[in-house]
Amino acid sequence: MDAYIVDAVRTPRARAKPGKGALSGLHPQELMAQALKQLPLRTGIDVADVDDVVVGVVSQIEAQGANLARNAVLAAGWPIGIPGFSLNRFCGSGLQALSLAAMGVASGAQHLVIAGGVEQMSRYGLNADGGGTDGGNVDLRERFFQVPQGISADLIATLEGFTRQELDAWGLRSQQLAVQAQREGRFARSLFPVKNPRTGEVLLAADDHPRADTTAEKLAALAPSFIQLGARVEGPQGETLDELALRAYPRAGAVRHLHTAGTASGIADGAGAVLVASREYVRAHGLKVRARVRSVSAVGSDPVLMLTGPALAARKALDAAGLKARDIDLWEINEAFAAVVLQTARALELDLDRVNVNGGAIALGHPLGATGSILVGTALDELERRGQSLALVTLCTSGGQAVAAVLERH
Repeated sequence: MDAYIVDAVRTPRARAKPGKGALSGLHPQELMAQALKQLPLRTGIDVADVDDVVVGVVSQIEAQGANLARNAVLAAGWPIGIPGFSLNRFCGSGLQALSLAAMGVASGAQHLVIAGGVEQMSRYGLNADGGGTDGGNVDLRERFFQVPQGISADLIATLEGFTRQELDAWGLRSQQLAVQAQREGRFARSLFPVKNPRTGEVLLAADDHPRADTTAEKLAALAPSFIQLGARVEGPQGETLDELALRAYPRAGAVRHLHTAGTASGIADGAGAVLVASREYVRAHGLKVRARVRSVSAVGSDPVLMLTGPALAARKALDAAGLKARDIDLWEINEAFAAVVLQTARALELDLDRVNVNGGAIALGHPLGATGSILVGTALDELERRGQSLALVTLCTSGGQAVAAVLERH
């Protein structure tokens, strides 16, 4: 059985400035609810037919706790019979939601499922739940000491031999392509303006994270972000985080700290939602389909190096779809850090002209739980604009995991 994407929508991504960001004053349930409400408006579905709502959200505390998915359904004013559940696969949560929706529909157990994600990082930034990557498990740390992602990114750059100039060039490319995409309206189909639910005032109509004034010179002037973090003593024998990383990868010699604020994903608020339907539901209701989910995958990877899973997840998804990397027209590889994209592209021998063609999270921001679902819409919009067929979306996650999905335009 098949799983089809009927439509995909997203909010603009807002700079996550506490109390000042354009979306910082909106309750995250309301942010997700606005994404949900767009789908019946655009597709004409009867929301009473929705079997489930699956929402990725990483920091499930306070306003983002209490099963945000179910509360967003209620906040949207939908029938109380529609269930919802929240999930956390770190940065891959939004795409994992799509995977579960596609599985439910393809199995025949469900006919209409909404997958989505949300994160309001202006309220709940990195490690807001206090759990870190390993929950402070000292016994686990004897096996795997999971250093922070910034250290892992710099370790990957060190092992791969990437230069500061190469990373900066990717950061500049992300900004330039994102700004160009905005100017040409490439995000317009999926994007909708977020409004104040009480007054109707438009809070944000376009992504405000890209910096059009970015230059190579400005990027080169930025200081590396993780030198002090790497020197912090965290190990049981007084080891620094850099030393703990090198304990697992002694061949690196030393961790070269190369990533900056200009080559790491931006902190953002945002939400996205994707409507997934069965063949039977599509036919019975005369729906126009945008894509078929060809395959999905999830993998574990080294928890210290942490961010090299996308190549593994992509290969697994490609194998399941009976495809090769060269068959994919467009790649969306989440820009957690510049080295992640470059390492994945090198491992899969990708043509970089097919990768993140409208920029990525370095320029546009990375609202953790939402990004996976947002990228689905971004990929479909661009496939349609170009008249191409296949896209692959993949994201790395904390703890050494990755998710991927192959989408075929209908």
